[in-house]
Amino acid sequence: MPRKLTLPEPLTGNLWRLDDFELYPCLLVMFICNHCPFVVHLKKDIVKLSNFYMQKGLAVVAISSNSVVTHPQDGPEFMAEDAKKFKYPFPYLYDESQEVAREFGAVCTPEFFLYKKNGRRPYELVYHGQFDDSRPSNNIPVNGRDLSLAIDLALSCQPIPSNQKPRYTHNFVFVYINVYISF
Repeated sequence: MPRKLTLPEPLTGNLWRLDDFELYPCLLVMFICNHCPFVVHLKKDIVKLSNFYMQKGLAVVAISSNSVVTHPQDGPEFMAEDAKKFKYPFPYLYDESQEVAREFGAVCTPEFFLYKKNGRRPYELVYHGQFDDSRPSNNIPVNGRDLSLAIDLALSCQPIPSNQKPRYTHNFVFVYINVYISF
């Protein structure tokens, strides 16, 4: 997890930092975007899961790191519309530089990182896996089973199994800047 994180929330204009979540025993960081079919498939259930676990003490934040050069529909004004439309109970932050995604090691959407802390120690990553077995192209209902189990175990201070199913996703479009030096 990056030591420093300061990102804007397009819906409110607020700036958020990791320190804003310091009082919570667990933190779910989700990399999502507006257009990804895998995220679209889960949006309503991400909101349900977040509402449920936020009442139990989980801090939740979503981050969009997609390039607006290639996906203008993932830009801040559309993020704010999406947050309103789906009534996101969590801040939906914009990572324009994509530095935060790189620091987390996030490469796709949706991507879920669950962190837990023991007392005053820093957060430690305890889950990096899928939401559940549902996909846009299969007929398995969305239930959030994998992520819910991890959150339940983290909030109850129990160990989380290391056999986590990898995320299924849509890759980010990273913008790479080439610097040419002439002599």
